Amino acid sequence: MVFKRRDKRRFGRVMLDSVYPRGGWGRAIYYVTHRLRRLPDSPQKIARGIAAGVFASFTPLFGLHFFVAALIARGLRGNILASLLATLFGNPLTFLPIAMVSLKTGHFLLGSRFDEPTESTLIAKFRGAAEDLLDNLVAVFTGAEPHWHKLGQFYHELLLPYLIGGIAPGIAAGLVVYYLSVPVITVYQNRRRGRLKEKLAELRQRAGKAEDRP
Repeated sequence: MVFKRRDKRRFGRVMLDSVYPRGGWGRAIYYVTHRLRRLPDSPQKIARGIAAGVFASFTPLFGLHFFVAALIARGLRGNILASLLATLFGNPLTFLPIAMVSLKTGHFLLGSRFDEPTESTLIAKFRGAAEDLLDNLVAVFTGAEPHWHKLGQFYHELLLPYLIGGIAPGIAAGLVVYYLSVPVITVYQNRRRGRLKEKLAELRQRAGKAEDRP
């Protein structure tokens, strides 16, 4: 399998690394970039996959970014693995800027008021919606009264504006990374092919010299 890990990580380690990777985000970004350049596919297909992953990062469907990216990459005939790797564009360092741009755009398009939240209030609203959802699910079996206030607030103030507002900046960011990625990947692949040809020619030359020896 391509890029298979030698050591299996525990679930807790995977979750921790998703928030702050070992070696920091700089090393993680370099690692993902290196993998993207080495994918065995055309530069255009890899770039379409990267664009799909970046676009998925502008959606509020946290926990589903992999699925969204893979579906978009499939529709664009892009590299699916590249799309999964490119979802790293949405990380704790970029979460707040992406959310602000998407929410401002969404509220503007919907004609609604936007009260600029902080990262802590955003997380609190996500948590509140999750609590309402869980409590209402339990209420189905216990007969307790369901509550929809936090879910309704989350939908009107966050989910809908974020979903609508993330489309335009997501497409713009996807197009930018596509047109930047194609020439970079093309140059890298051409250089890599050139090095492989040089090594192959060197091996043939050595083999020829060995055959000429008495």
